[in-house]
Amino acid sequence: MSLDTIIHAGLRERGRPTIGLVLMGGGARTAYQVGVLRAIGAMLEARSDAPRTFPFQVLVGTSAGAINAAFLASRATQGLQAFEQLAEFWHRLRSADVYDLNVPPWVRFSRIAVALSLSRHAQANGALMNTRALHETLRKGIPLDGIGDALRSNTIDALAVTGSSYTSGVHWTFCHTASLSEFEPWQRPGRRAEYQPLTIDHLMASSAIPFLFPATALRVDGREEFFGDGSMRQVTPLSPAMHLGASRILVIGVSQPERLGLPASPSVLPAKGPTLGSMAGHVIASVFHDTLQADVEQTQRVTQTINGLPLDVAGSMRFKAIDVLAVAPSQSLDALAQEFTGELPMAIRRAMGALGVLKGSGGTLASYLLFEPRFVQALIAMGERDALAHKGELLELILGS
Repeated sequence: MSLDTIIHAGLRERGRPTIGLVLMGGGARTAYQVGVLRAIGAMLEARSDAPRTFPFQVLVGTSAGAINAAFLASRATQGLQAFEQLAEFWHRLRSADVYDLNVPPWVRFSRIAVALSLSRHAQANGALMNTRALHETLRKGIPLDGIGDALRSNTIDALAVTGSSYTSGVHWTFCHTASLSEFEPWQRPGRRAEYQPLTIDHLMASSAIPFLFPATALRVDGREEFFGDGSMRQVTPLSPAMHLGASRILVIGVSQPERLGLPASPSVLPAKGPTLGSMAGHVIASVFHDTLQADVEQTQRVTQTINGLPLDVAGSMRFKAIDVLAVAPSQSLDALAQEFTGELPMAIRRAMGALGVLKGSGGTLASYLLFEPRFVQALIAMGERDALAHKGELLELILGS
């Protein structure tokens, strides 16, 4: 995070604290965010001095986090009920509502046949799976008109989602504000922002996990480019929220404190190398290995420096500190997913089993694809527990006291 970005954010004073919500990506793992947000809603409902209006003015989402952000923006005019409605959306979700594996039933018991079938499909479509079901799920579940209503009523100031262009390599932030005149574009090396009213295609592009989900075409700079998951090349996840005027930021990630299967010492390393499942999980986890913690720490260091200035010096400067709170899972999501791999649809389970990608630490890969009730409910419950552990900090960030 550059000092320039933080100063820029400080210059966008709106006369009231602007609270930003940043939701990171991670496929099915982002159900964890639902639990954190649901708990926040309950905390605010329980406070007689807390307003019942939607508490975030700037929403920024990446990958499946973009879906959560857009859902909340579409229902922000309903106040705190938006969080409960998001939880209901996830409770109804199934893997079949997100993706399908195009493997004929008769080949699913042969590893070679599965590999050939998936290879042909990937070469023809650029991905192992199709996501037509997700497009329909989002079309039905996220009323885009509600986003416009929330912006025009000043319930929210901005919604932004990120995507990574396979065509140019640029990481884009697509920003939806009440009008183009209210948006100030920015450009940094490898990163750009553009005003665009959000569509389902933006959400499909942002959540297109590489290799698994197909790319989506979007128009930028007057030409069509193909986009994949916004987690790729995301080097400064807090930057969009700051550019859009947030002075307090809650960021909810889905990284974890440890990885399943890490040996205690080199002496207990397995005789063979990592399994295909371990490598596949590691590759996908690397895509979602965001720089969130480093970005948060750098922002906090700059903020501490600003707060440490003499009052007369600080008072003469035209910028202010940015308060950031990060919440992330307190337990391993890989280990949790390993308990529920049997919940994957049979076609997916058989195909992945035939390829050997569920062996070893296959829970890592499964955790991004397990849009099934028991895993989703476990993630939501973890998010609620972790939010309660940060209750004081969360209320201070949102209420300012």
